[in-house]
Amino acid sequence: MSDALAEAVERVWPDGRSRWEVLGGGITNHNVKVTRPDGVYVLRVAGRDTDLLGIDRTVELAATRAADELGIGPEVVDFVEPEGWLVTRFIDGAIPPPERLGEPAQLRRVAAALRAFHQGPPIPGRFQALEVVEAYRDVALARGGTLPDEFAAAHELGRQIAERRADQPPRPCHNDLLNANFIDNGERLVIVDWEYAGMGDPFFDLANFSVNHELDEDGRALLLAGYAGDASPAGLATLDLMRFMSDFREAMWGVVQGVVSELEFDFDAYAAEHFQRLERTAAEPGFRQALEA
Repeated sequence: MSDALAEAVERVWPDGRSRWEVLGGGITNHNVKVTRPDGVYVLRVAGRDTDLLGIDRTVELAATRAADELGIGPEVVDFVEPEGWLVTRFIDGAIPPPERLGEPAQLRRVAAALRAFHQGPPIPGRFQALEVVEAYRDVALARGGTLPDEFAAAHELGRQIAERRADQPPRPCHNDLLNANFIDNGERLVIVDWEYAGMGDPFFDLANFSVNHELDEDGRALLLAGYAGDASPAGLATLDLMRFMSDFREAMWGVVQGVVSELEFDFDAYAAEHFQRLERTAAEPGFRQALEA
């Protein structure tokens, strides 16, 4: 792969004045830190068949630019076509540990960043969690994969949740708030990796962050209060429902990756982990109360 990445760097900067190194953390794309005489950049080399994961590189570009304009995303420098590679300016900062992002002051920063993006101008693309899950199902089956036994029951709950949220106006959302997608440069909290962005349900973002950072009830209440001004019972109930949808999307992402990806990664175990977590969420009394309310 190093030869291919060297060729990619040469494709973007053909003058031979680049030094590069691979940045870790991704299991879909290859991210390369490129040091040039005029600055430091990140070249995002798209993985193979990422369109099967619902990724549209033009939407990623638009969302990253929107986040940059709001001061919560990296600066976009270039977009390489037809490959769909994204070049952004390197952010000299650190990924905050999950437990640090769970602190009250940091949750307020996260909430403010998400609120700013959600209230921003529309972006291209659509992200409706159940539609994404069903698209992943169809791709996996079309490519000879099989569905986990847990899928049918999860899909029925997902259908009920989607019906409850159907009237919500879509807003610009990130939809992939893993810990590795946050960088703190000491002055601002920057969110990267906007490849799953689209017009969707803001509560999916809040729930996705909550799940990925293992926030307890108090942490979720603090996040919601920072975002909405208070942690209303209705808001907390919606968070419970969308935590389930976050893990359902992630589980089915693992299922389809297990069929289409060429990366050396245990996607079956990844899918199983998220199916187990969504089942634990569904067993919580608060989830059942939220579903029946």
